[in-house]
Amino acid sequence: MASYLQIENISKSYGPKVLFEHIGFNINEGDKIALIAPNGTGKTSLMRILAGKDKSDSGGKIMFLKDIRIAFLEQEYEHDPQKSIMQQVMEHSEEFTRDLDQEHYWEYERRVIRLLTSFRLPDPEQKLKELSGGELKRVALAEMLATEADFFIMDEPTNHLDIDAIEFLESYLSRARCTLLMVTHDRYFLDHVCNIIMEMDRGAVYTYKGNYENYLEKRDERIANYNAETDKVRNILRRELEWMRSTPQARTGKARYRINAFHDLKERASQTYTQKQISMAEVQGSSRLGTKIINCKDVSFYYGDKCYLDRFTYNFQRYEKVGIVGRNGAGKSTFINLVTGDFTDDMVCTDPAVYESLTPEQRAGKGLLTGVIERGESLKIGYYRQSGISFNPEDTVLETVNDTRLLNRFLFPHDMLNNKVGTLSGGEKRRLYLLTILMKQPNLLVLDEPTNDLDIVTLNILEEYLKEFGGSLIIVSHDRHFLDRLADHLFVFCGDGVIKDFIGSYSEYRAFIKEYEAQQRSDARAGEKAAKEARAQKTAASAQPKPAKKKLTYKEQRELEQLEKDLEALGEEKARLEADLNSGTLPYEQLQKASLRIGEIISETDAKETRWLELSCQL
Repeated sequence: MASYLQIENISKSYGPKVLFEHIGFNINEGDKIALIAPNGTGKTSLMRILAGKDKSDSGGKIMFLKDIRIAFLEQEYEHDPQKSIMQQVMEHSEEFTRDLDQEHYWEYERRVIRLLTSFRLPDPEQKLKELSGGELKRVALAEMLATEADFFIMDEPTNHLDIDAIEFLESYLSRARCTLLMVTHDRYFLDHVCNIIMEMDRGAVYTYKGNYENYLEKRDERIANYNAETDKVRNILRRELEWMRSTPQARTGKARYRINAFHDLKERASQTYTQKQISMAEVQGSSRLGTKIINCKDVSFYYGDKCYLDRFTYNFQRYEKVGIVGRNGAGKSTFINLVTGDFTDDMVCTDPAVYESLTPEQRAGKGLLTGVIERGESLKIGYYRQSGISFNPEDTVLETVNDTRLLNRFLFPHDMLNNKVGTLSGGEKRRLYLLTILMKQPNLLVLDEPTNDLDIVTLNILEEYLKEFGGSLIIVSHDRHFLDRLADHLFVFCGDGVIKDFIGSYSEYRAFIKEYEAQQRSDARAGEKAAKEARAQKTAASAQPKPAKKKLTYKEQRELEQLEKDLEALGEEKARLEADLNSGTLPYEQLQKASLRIGEIISETDAKETRWLELSCQL
């Protein structure tokens, strides 16, 4: 296999903090590598150096194989909010498209459209300023994948994606014949996509083939071997120490090498490997929880013309752990804000008559909330928000949380206590934010996308804590592993304010959905076959003498005949359009129109078949 990337002797420090020093590694064609390390150890810095947006402090070499195509995905997507999705993607892609002839350029556009559609972004003319953070991430991913690069380098590709988008990306990358280096904390995604795990630890890089479980096993073996070697060095050191303490005459100039070796041994003997872990023991426990948590009855919420909650009724129970899943924009965070009371009076109106009387300007930023939400008197909510970090960047870690014992247990050692919060990595800020919430000992803990920016070690410890949490728990998350380990049941946000309660884990839910969808497809095929047979029988029967008495009026009979013609024409049009889409020859404008038209045909066909069945039943 060809070597796609060789790295030698690169280092990075920020002030006195050394992220990594003189590291090197090699990536071969076909490797799909997950880079993991604790927050603050330089994963994103390494990615920026590879992308040419930062430099190694020690010089070193970064050598990509000549003539391979490389595509980078950074955590923050640089974009112009005034541009359309297609404008943004095509302008960003000029490096890949500048040498393409017209035919291949059109093929690139068609590939972009197909990927945007797969990521549920069907309107390429939509302005970027109208998109959510998750939608912008999908645009960035579609742009990257459309290049069909030889080598993808991605920093946290699943952050801010909903589960449907994650599963599409996972399927795409697991099937793609590409080389891949990515930073990720998503353990299911890692196992399904990657064949190698690369760990950054104490300024060095270690490589393990296989899945995450194999990595944990081999890593423990490496640490055990390292510590066993340290014990051997200490035994040798004791003998050398006796020699060093002997009379000066024994340490002649001839033994200078032995003196130097003694100091090397002394340094090595002090390097026992102790794995840092977050201990939740100091924040275990919660405030006393009464029998009433949050009771909801017929709760609805409208914002503009969109329904985010439709007559929701549910009484939350003591000690239950609820997972919340659904597509971006389905209203998950809005739901949390409503049930926890995290809104102000100027954000909602509770009187429909008053709301209807408001002008469009007065309604701006205000939604209509109806129904009853009751919260228990003993309820103490700890709310971990997606965008809840509001630290003063000039404050030190110790000024933010004035408890050195807790800070140390949350991986903030003594030498970090005077660091300003503004200098911390994204994951370190998240860990500090989590600590400020848990230390208040809430009895209802609400976590809105808690896995974003947290490293895998922190997530594992957090999961263990939450399994033993002595209160109620509500989790909004796209991390399937996290949900499987913690949630007793799921609230599934289906859109248009509809929430389904699924009893079971997320993996059980996905298995149910896949089985249900397969059955729906089978039923649809059977229904289409039955409809064709019924239309054929009706056509044959029309040649026979009609009964004297008919239930259909003349107008209805004509409507039925027209429906049969329309359904046949729609089926033929759909087949033609699908053939055109699969041909790979349509120009961009026609491709877009064809995609939109197929959606219209499906809707029209459903409506006409329903009406056809209604009329047929009267015959």
